[in-house]
Amino acid sequence: MKSGICWNQVILVLYLLGLAVWCSGQVDIDAASMEEGEQEALYSAIQGFVGNWWNGSDLYPDPCGWTPIQGVSCDIFDGLWYVTDLSIGHIHDNSLDCAPNAQFRPQLFQLKHLKSLSFFSCFMSPLKHSFTIPTQNWEKLAASLEKLEFRSNPGLVGQVPTSFGSLINLQSLVLLENGLTGELPTNFGKLTNLKRLVFAGNWFTGRIPDSFGNLTQLLIMDLSRNSLSGSLPFSFGGLTSLLKLDLSNNQIQGNLPVEIGYLKNLTIFDVRNNSLSGGLTKSIQEMCSLEELALSNNPIGGDLHSTDWKQLQNLAILDLCNMGLSGEIPFSISKLKKLRFLGLNDNNLTGNLSGKLATLPCLSALYINGNNLSGQLEFSEGFYRKMGRRFGAWNNPNLCIPVGLVSRSHGVRPCQEQVTLLQPNSDSKLYSGKFNQSSNFIGSLGFSIYGIDELRWVLVVQIFMMLLNF
Repeated sequence: MKSGICWNQVILVLYLLGLAVWCSGQVDIDAASMEEGEQEALYSAIQGFVGNWWNGSDLYPDPCGWTPIQGVSCDIFDGLWYVTDLSIGHIHDNSLDCAPNAQFRPQLFQLKHLKSLSFFSCFMSPLKHSFTIPTQNWEKLAASLEKLEFRSNPGLVGQVPTSFGSLINLQSLVLLENGLTGELPTNFGKLTNLKRLVFAGNWFTGRIPDSFGNLTQLLIMDLSRNSLSGSLPFSFGGLTSLLKLDLSNNQIQGNLPVEIGYLKNLTIFDVRNNSLSGGLTKSIQEMCSLEELALSNNPIGGDLHSTDWKQLQNLAILDLCNMGLSGEIPFSISKLKKLRFLGLNDNNLTGNLSGKLATLPCLSALYINGNNLSGQLEFSEGFYRKMGRRFGAWNNPNLCIPVGLVSRSHGVRPCQEQVTLLQPNSDSKLYSGKFNQSSNFIGSLGFSIYGIDELRWVLVVQIFMMLLNF
């Protein structure tokens, strides 16, 4: 009994001590104030973007206290609050919107511990109020800044400052859907801590710098929807940590480099809508982690047999449309058990289509239209029902579908069945010979033997037999 009482007392004492420590911590945090110079720099920087009407008077006791600014996060350093995250623009419903004459003030670069800086839909009017990113003072944020993003700012024009290259601690650099132009700075190859590099949806021109191959920690590279040209850098083979590489919708030329086979961790490789040529490189099959491979709308040419497709067992999307491919469709593609989308349309493919494709358990879209495939489609009624409009086979002149499936023909002509006439009497041999003669005779009159049903065909043959015997 006494032992039980002692343990209860111990537990009570520990609880009270913990409560005291927690309360003490709360008091310290609540009692902390923002460093005076930090607050002045923050207020001036925000006013530059949203207008002088804002003075933070409704914040108590400061922007990091009980009523923080939406888009501002803080942390304590040496007992004082400092800004670590600043997001400008219409990010949330109660975010501060940018003024039409928004501007970068130098006080922005006085935030000593800023880790993340983002601008979303802040610079919106390229005709009335265009803005450029300041070229100076970025080195003042080099020690702290880890994330820099400009998203959906059509009024943000001009070139990307080369001074971004001084931000050596950056892990994420996102310039998405702005009005930026010019060439990509080569010194960005010094940002070796980068894990995400997104420049999509701008007006960048010129070549992709070889120095980008130095970004060995990079997980995501998205340079899509620009006007980049030149060939793919061989140095990309060094991006062995890369998970996503999207270069689609540019003007990139030349061959697919053999070095892409070194990208063993790559799951998405998208180079659609470029001007690549030179055939498919065998090294594609070395990218064993690929889940999406999109090469469509490139004049690559060649055939599909240069790649052993069954080695890409993780492949779910294979888009090879409009590439000038020739030859037959390899049987190895039917070994891709995770394949959901297969696009082979608008090429010069020939031969028969393997019915094994219908056995792929995940396949939900198949497009083979616009080729020179031949023979009979060997798919079941259930397959066509499953695919619906996600199956396309039209514009293959020598391809046909069984007569019983004409209702689901998908633009493919029905196969014609050969009619065989049997004569049970002893004159069958002579009948057969005159049958052929009459067939040729009907053909010479301009009638198709496939346009007459069986009963009328028999009657016509008998009439001509009588005329011939007469």
